[in-house]
Amino acid sequence: MTAFFNRFRIGLLPMYVLLTILISFVTSCSKDELEIQNDFPFEVKVMPIPKEIVNDNTVEIRLEIQPTGNYSNTQYYLRYFQFDGQGTLQYYDALPYLPNDLYPLQAKQFRLYYTSKSTVSQSFDVWISDNFGNEKQLSFEFNSSN
Repeated sequence: MTAFFNRFRIGLLPMYVLLTILISFVTSCSKDELEIQNDFPFEVKVMPIPKEIVNDNTVEIRLEIQPTGNYSNTQYYLRYFQFDGQGTLQYYDALPYLPNDLYPLQAKQFRLYYTSKSTVSQSFDVWISDNFGNEKQLSFEFNSSN
């Protein structure tokens, strides 16, 4: 019976060694070495738009956010500032945006509608950002047309 226990202990020795190596490997890895990337920069694709606009007319602006990776918890936001002329910018049929306020975007593909309220040239910037601090600036300019 003693021979059986000796063989059993000898058979367990490689498993103990393997377990010790595995535990030392896992404990030697710090959290800094095991980073999971969830911060993906992005680009914004804009479909072509007219260069001219008539007072009280609306232009559709189609945009698509194209991230370099995919992380399901990324939230995108929009804000805009008009620095020449007057007009309104809105998301689909929602209320017009207020300048410099931050608005959450519901999708990566969306349409904005700019309505001219001016008979002069109009210019505005749209800033799209995410909850990781990445940000893209888009500039739009329309010449007044009669």
